[in-house]
Amino acid sequence: MAAFAPLPLTSPSLHPVVQFSPLVFSSKVLYDPSSHCLTVGSIRPARQKFTSQTNPRSLIILGAATKRAKTPAEEDWKVKRELLLQKRVRSVDANEALRLQKENNFVILDVRPEAEFKEGHPPGAINVQIYRLIKEWTAWDIARRAAFAFFGIFSGTEENPEFLQSVESKIAKDAKIIVACSSGGTMKPTQNLPEGQQSRSLIAAYLLVLNGYNNVFHLEGGLYNWFKEGLPVDSEE
Repeated sequence: MAAFAPLPLTSPSLHPVVQFSPLVFSSKVLYDPSSHCLTVGSIRPARQKFTSQTNPRSLIILGAATKRAKTPAEEDWKVKRELLLQKRVRSVDANEALRLQKENNFVILDVRPEAEFKEGHPPGAINVQIYRLIKEWTAWDIARRAAFAFFGIFSGTEENPEFLQSVESKIAKDAKIIVACSSGGTMKPTQNLPEGQQSRSLIAAYLLVLNGYNNVFHLEGGLYNWFKEGLPVDSEE
C-alpha cells in the first residue's frame, strides 16, 4: 500500500515532507487539458526524504508504487505524430467529414466518454471511449486520483484497456474511419506549437494505425467545430 503527502488543494503552495520506507518513488505528474490526459512518470527510487515544490503545471507525488510500463497511448507525442504522418493520416474539417460520411461510407468514430456522446453526436457515429473513469484502487490508481484532484478534477480518467477490442468488434479493419473527439488537436505545426497539439482523437488514430487500420482520418477542430457549424446532431437524452 502506498502512502502520499497531504494535498491541500486550496493552498497556494505545497511543501509537504514525507519519509517513506523502505523504498520511495518520486513521480512527476502532468495534466494536458487539450487531450484530458494525465501522465504519471516515475523519476527515481530513493531511500530518503523528498520535498514537493509547487509548480502550476505539475505535481510531485511520492509513493511506494512500482513503476508501470508505458502503454502505446502514453508514447511521446513526437513519436505518435511521426507515425501518423508516415501512415498518411489526413485531417479533414467538419463539412468534409459529413460529405465523406454521406458519399463515401466513412465511419465517424467518436472517442469521447459515453456521457458526452449521448448528449450530442454526428448521426450514425460509433462511440468507443478511449479514456474511462478510473475503476480500480491499486496504489497506482490512488496516485492518479490524487493527481487529478490536485488539478481540481474529481472524476479522473484512465486509458480504456478495451478500446481496440471494442473498435474491432464494431468496425472492420478495411473500413474508412474519421476519428473525432471534442477539441480535435492538430498535426499542423504553428509558431507556438511546432509539432502541433495532441488530442484524444489523434491518440486513437495512432492506436488504430498501429493495429492494422489503414484508412484512418482525423476530424480537425473536433466535434466543437461540428456543432459550431450547425451540422446534423443526434442525441440520446
